[in-house]
Amino acid sequence: MPYPSPLPVAPDDEHYWDTVRHQYAPSPDFINLENGYFGMPAIPVREALRRHQEQVDRENSYFLRVRFPERLERVMAALAAFTGAGRDELLLTRNAMESLNILIQGYPFVAGDGVLLARHDYDSAIDTFGMVAAREALALVTVDVPLDPGSDEEIVALYEAAITARTRLLHVTHVVHRTGQVMPVAKIAAMARRRGIDVIVDGAHSLAHIDYMVPALGAQFAAFNLHKWVGAPLGTGLLYIARERIADIAPLFGDVGHAPGDIVKLGHFSAVPPAPILAIEDALHFHASIGTRNKEARLRYLAGYWMARVRGVLGVRLFTPTDPRRHGALASFGIGGMAARTVAERLMEEHRIFTVVRGIGDEECVRVTPHLYTSLADLDALVAAIRALAG
Repeated sequence: MPYPSPLPVAPDDEHYWDTVRHQYAPSPDFINLENGYFGMPAIPVREALRRHQEQVDRENSYFLRVRFPERLERVMAALAAFTGAGRDELLLTRNAMESLNILIQGYPFVAGDGVLLARHDYDSAIDTFGMVAAREALALVTVDVPLDPGSDEEIVALYEAAITARTRLLHVTHVVHRTGQVMPVAKIAAMARRRGIDVIVDGAHSLAHIDYMVPALGAQFAAFNLHKWVGAPLGTGLLYIARERIADIAPLFGDVGHAPGDIVKLGHFSAVPPAPILAIEDALHFHASIGTRNKEARLRYLAGYWMARVRGVLGVRLFTPTDPRRHGALASFGIGGMAARTVAERLMEEHRIFTVVRGIGDEECVRVTPHLYTSLADLDALVAAIRALAG
């Protein structure tokens, strides 16, 4: 059964969001505005993880052999309900990049096939395609997506114009990790389907961040993290393959014990830590108490809050789309005449604000990623720090 939808909450209802914020326990030593690497689990999830680990350690192999299979099925049923995908279309992995490796290295390429990427795609995904391209004699084509596009149709047309007679696969990032731009994945996938081209979606930053169900993306292959915006413990990811395409993907890890159409054939990882997996269910319950739609609106509000207060400041450049519908929590900026790495270092050293540097094209930017526990006072401190650095 799908998770119930909570009542709508205004993104600027500070009384409500303060109650949510107190469900987290960030370090008091600095303001953490780098929540894009992985999402801090809420206190109830952290407590559940400790309980699960204690049971695993206490019961040892009995737990893994006797209790874990049934508990795993509960987790998978919860993920199926949350994503809208079939239980038989989902596989747990350690992260989105492992999911992407399974897809990219297992895809049935033939020499000469073309793959279409964007320059803003995740570096490790681009590297993996490059490795497979060298091995399989593939033709890689890369597009540059505008930082501040005027419409979805502009982006779709850009991808379509780059398609050649050899193009067999498009790789599309849902939420760009460099700038926070939300890509019109469903529209790109619909265009690709009309051309008979497959799509792999990198949803590393989008699940539980943007309000959607996985089948609505219109792609038959997708990779996700659960340890980012879902709030599950670090080391949990998800792979989605439409059931009719599972047989087309060859296992990256050796397995001869499952049918070609069984997605479990792709997950022969041997022993894995069960406690983080069990805590996925706890993370989903906590997330459901807030609701994806409310969470998305709040995260977008937080990003817009600080960007609105530095937009127009002399020397400050924003790399994130101006249309709030085109970004979520992630956003990035730069200061003219100052290297992004210097900006990030000074934010931490002088203002105790932690951020991260990301590359975008031939430049670098400072990425700012608030979380549900981020207060407006935290963002006011960021704004003051940026103004001081730019002054």
